[in-house]
Amino acid sequence: MHQAPSTKHQILDWLQAVKDPEIPTISLIDLGVVRGVEIDEATGAVSVHLTPTFAGCPAMDYMKRDVERTLLAHGVPAVHVEISLREAWTSDMISDAGREALRRHKLSPPPVLGNRVLDLDFLEYAECPNCHGNNTELRTPFGATLCRAVHYCHVCRQLFEQFKPV
Repeated sequence: MHQAPSTKHQILDWLQAVKDPEIPTISLIDLGVVRGVEIDEATGAVSVHLTPTFAGCPAMDYMKRDVERTLLAHGVPAVHVEISLREAWTSDMISDAGREALRRHKLSPPPVLGNRVLDLDFLEYAECPNCHGNNTELRTPFGATLCRAVHYCHVCRQLFEQFKPV
C-alpha cells in the first residue's frame, strides 16, 4: 500500500491508468472526462469530478468504480466521485494524446471545433482511421454507442466509426 498523495499531479498521474471502458486505448484524463480533483489536506481524502461525454452514458458507473478502485489501490484513504452535467463536455476537451488513442482504436477522432460551429458539414465527413483518407461520407449518425457515428471511406472502401463531435 502506498502513502496517501500530497499533490494533485500525483492523483492525475494515477488516473491516467483509468481507461474508458468502451474505448480502452484512451484514459479518462485524455478523454477530458475528469474535470477536477480536490484533496482534503487534513484527511487525505480525494474528490474527483467527472462529466460524461453524453448525458445518460452507460459507461459512467464503470468509470466511477474504476476511479475509486485505482485511487484506493494507491493508498488514498477515501475517494468521492461526483458525476456532474453542470459543465457540458465537448469533444474539444480530448487531448492530442487522446485523439491518437482514438485512432489506435480505429475510431476517427472528432474535429477540433474551437467552440464555434459555422455549419453542420463537419458531421458529414471524417478522416478514415484505416487509410487516413478524407473521401468519406456519413452513413448513419447512430453507432455502437451514443458517442459514435458510422462513416464509409471511398478510398479503402471500409466502414468505420467516428467519435462524434459535440
